[in-house]
Amino acid sequence: MRSFEYTSPKQKQQAVGLLGQRWNDAEVLAGGSDLLGLMKDDVVHPKRLVNVKDLDELRGISYSARGLRIGALMTLIEISENPQVKQHYPMLSHAAGDAASPQIRNVATIGGNMCQRPRCWWFRNGFGLLAMRDGKSLVHDGDNRHHAILGNEGPAYFVSPSTVAPALIAYNASVRLFGPNGPREVPLEKFFVIPRNEGEREHDLRPNEIVTDIMVPAPPDGARAAHYEIRQKEAFDWPYATASVVLTMNGSSVRNARVVMSHVAPIPWVSNEAAQAITGKTVSEQTADEAGAAAVANARSLGRNKHKIKLARVAVKRAILQAAQGERA
Repeated sequence: MRSFEYTSPKQKQQAVGLLGQRWNDAEVLAGGSDLLGLMKDDVVHPKRLVNVKDLDELRGISYSARGLRIGALMTLIEISENPQVKQHYPMLSHAAGDAASPQIRNVATIGGNMCQRPRCWWFRNGFGLLAMRDGKSLVHDGDNRHHAILGNEGPAYFVSPSTVAPALIAYNASVRLFGPNGPREVPLEKFFVIPRNEGEREHDLRPNEIVTDIMVPAPPDGARAAHYEIRQKEAFDWPYATASVVLTMNGSSVRNARVVMSHVAPIPWVSNEAAQAITGKTVSEQTADEAGAAAVANARSLGRNKHKIKLARVAVKRAILQAAQGERA
């Protein structure tokens, strides 16, 4: 690991003042479950670490009639076990409690989870975010078994790694950021972006900004939700595909739907096609399967990841069935 400067500010204004104008100037340290590994592998090499763990204003979970506020430093285990999250947002509790491993859930923060870097083995082995050599993609012509099937027109072929972000996006969450010009709030769906060149990152986050809160509005009356993952083994593993679904019911039929997939595209993938396919219909094996088919209608294999198309379709179908049969959102 390269040498670096370590700072531990006590206020968020101090924290952003210690961040630089470029990514290699400094990085934010919260739980460190992703960043420290990247530094040890020399994938990122910041000159300074800005430890934000002493910023109490970035902690806490509170619920009101308007919705839920989650401080960026709250760990995944704290979110999954919080009584208010369990009662009002059971899908979020499920997604946070099923992410990674118990050891990681006890240190990984929700802010860090939103900002974690892709698990793409090209990126993790130092070939860059887009893994380009001589103007050609190493991913497209190489081992792409776990890469994107949607939003993969290029040059980005990695997949968004968070299993919690799709659940939050299905709930229409937003993220609050703080920088030198003060706070700003971004719909979480818009926080994730597909980079077009190696100098860009996959988040709408500037080098001198920090994540402070996640805001989740109250679910609509009558809403039901479910989160479904498909992975190779039940123990700690990265999913092949996930689906998070929020259905607003009108009796036995779907009045409105939100369907968000992950591990299938460079960003959490909001499937308007799947939502439209199920809206106005009664949920059944057939209609859920039709929605799953609509979700992957525009999917494209890169050569070695065709299996992910079928798995993503199944994840959407099963999430819809579970949401219709399960507890309220």
